Amino acid sequence: MATNNMNRVKSTSDLELKDRLVAVNRVTKVTKGGRTFSFAAIVVVGSEDGVIGWGLGKASEVTAAIAKGTEAAKKNLIKVPVIKGTIPHEQYAKFGGAKVYLQPASHGTGVKAGGAMRAVLESVGITDVLAKSKGSSNPHNLVKATVLALSELRDARTVAQNRGVSLDVVFNG
Repeated sequence: MATNNMNRVKSTSDLELKDRLVAVNRVTKVTKGGRTFSFAAIVVVGSEDGVIGWGLGKASEVTAAIAKGTEAAKKNLIKVPVIKGTIPHEQYAKFGGAKVYLQPASHGTGVKAGGAMRAVLESVGITDVLAKSKGSSNPHNLVKATVLALSELRDARTVAQNRGVSLDVVFNG
């Protein structure tokens, strides 16, 4: 998995991040003394203005797992290009058995996505998108695949800078 270091967010102090719980998983460990329960929580944090991060927290209490997940999510934030409430282009990504497809949509469409994908897309501030998940519906891998797809998005200005040409050349060939 190659992540772009160009779109990593350096400072979190000036951002107002909202956390969203995606899934809580109860894990049982069988010991000599009986069963021991612990919890794993997947949390997505976002500024609803193009910044997103996800984290996994594990603890013996649900609230502690959520707190750990939130702290982990704040450590790996990325910047996503959101243009007029949608994404700049189609994107496909795969993580583990989860495959996700994101497609830009016109204003008023809404977020056509379910479950873990919806939480990620709404946290980043996308209001109009068509999304499809294929393969595994495991929330861990769906969140990771969706964040991977969002991290690979590039807007026209970034493409023009990388190629060393003007915006007109990017659109007109």
